[in-house]
Amino acid sequence: MELSLTLDNAAPTPLYHQLYEALRQAILSRRLAPGDRLPSTRDLANALAVSRTTVTVAYDQLFAEGYLVARTGAGTFVSSELPDALLKPAAPEFAAPATRPPLPLSAYGVRLASAGPLRGASHPAAITFGHYGRPALDEFPIDIWRRLMLRHARSGRAPLGYTEDAQGHAPLREALATYLQRSRAVRCTPEQIVIVGGSQQGLDLITRLLVDAGDGVALEEPGYLGARHAFMTAGAQLIPVPVDDAGLVVDQLPAGVKLVHVTPSHQFPTGVVLSLPRRLALLDWARTQGALIVEDDYDSEFRYGDRPIPSLQGLDTAGVVLYVGTFSKILFPALRLGYMVVPPEWAPLFARAKWLADRQSPLLEQLALTDFIVEGHLERHLRRMRVLYEGRRRCLLQALHEHLGERVTILGDHAGLHVTIRLRTHLDGEAIAQRAAALGVGVATTRACYMGNPEETELVLGYADLDERSIEVGVRRLAAALDET
Repeated sequence: MELSLTLDNAAPTPLYHQLYEALRQAILSRRLAPGDRLPSTRDLANALAVSRTTVTVAYDQLFAEGYLVARTGAGTFVSSELPDALLKPAAPEFAAPATRPPLPLSAYGVRLASAGPLRGASHPAAITFGHYGRPALDEFPIDIWRRLMLRHARSGRAPLGYTEDAQGHAPLREALATYLQRSRAVRCTPEQIVIVGGSQQGLDLITRLLVDAGDGVALEEPGYLGARHAFMTAGAQLIPVPVDDAGLVVDQLPAGVKLVHVTPSHQFPTGVVLSLPRRLALLDWARTQGALIVEDDYDSEFRYGDRPIPSLQGLDTAGVVLYVGTFSKILFPALRLGYMVVPPEWAPLFARAKWLADRQSPLLEQLALTDFIVEGHLERHLRRMRVLYEGRRRCLLQALHEHLGERVTILGDHAGLHVTIRLRTHLDGEAIAQRAAALGVGVATTRACYMGNPEETELVLGYADLDERSIEVGVRRLAAALDET
């Protein structure tokens, strides 16, 4: 048998590897068939004008991978069972059944399957106000973040393994405790903080540990859909409580409620702030009823025109508030890191629940985030983004007043990354969304935020990731959608 092989002495690839790859491809393409005998290492080295060592190393690699076999006294042969063929699964000998039995869902699975969309509908378009929780990702200091990630990626293998503490990286919890005390008036120690995979996992862990089927859970009406689904799939009895201009109407909370979920610093979706008298009344109600409050503080770092509203947890003297926060809004959504502040005696139990859910949050990101906070990058970023978002907010408000005039009432315009608008129109929100989408503007309605039927036509307009020109054009097109007959 004669082999046609070419090796390039000038190529950067070593000669032994060129020879290995050439022989391997000849075997796979069947130019060398199973059972074919190969030249001896001496003969092939002479034919190619290379050292015998080059051929020996190439043959050894092919032996190791199963492409070649040696027969004592006979020589070297192509294997009858090639490894690449062994890696391919055999074709099934029978067809899959035309039908299969139904998936035997648990009660949780049944409730989840019937829960409907997990997020309110948004119509994608060239200009999209429907991304109401998305920050300005193009303004994130990615170079700083990359440097911090590389710092720890190069530090060895420690960030790649399991951690000993499912509660979260201790230096991160220390940095967070200091930050939360200063920026949100949260009263906590590092031992009370549990690092979770975003605020949604925090709600999930709260539900697992505190809510049984049939328990009464009060929710803001309208309110956050993710919280509603978390409690509903656990079998809780959901109790909607109305929201007005001062926030949750506390005196409409019924007796027998085990837990209430609130967004007091920037109510979702209306944006109103829970007033101080209501905050004190809510804390007193929880103490009296033996109930718990989940404070979901999702984007209150962004407040315009005055200082951020201190947390509800900071007013709590009885340990009835579970505080949940996230970095998705202030940094970027793909950073699936959030945190909970719980009474100190509960932290070990929440850490155990976290371990069962997913062992730990990614350590490399926790290490980078720790440095991001400790070195001052977080607060510098927040200061810069407040200025940016304030400009975009003003642009949105001006455009709404200019193009919609008396037809619009603006809610929650002093904080956060979105505003909610209430429209005077005969059209419902979905009809407006469809018309706007046809004009290249995506908007989301508040319909999914209500357990009942909304009495008004409302849209949620996220503005943080839109430049001012897009905001002005988008509102003008939205007005045109309302003008269509």
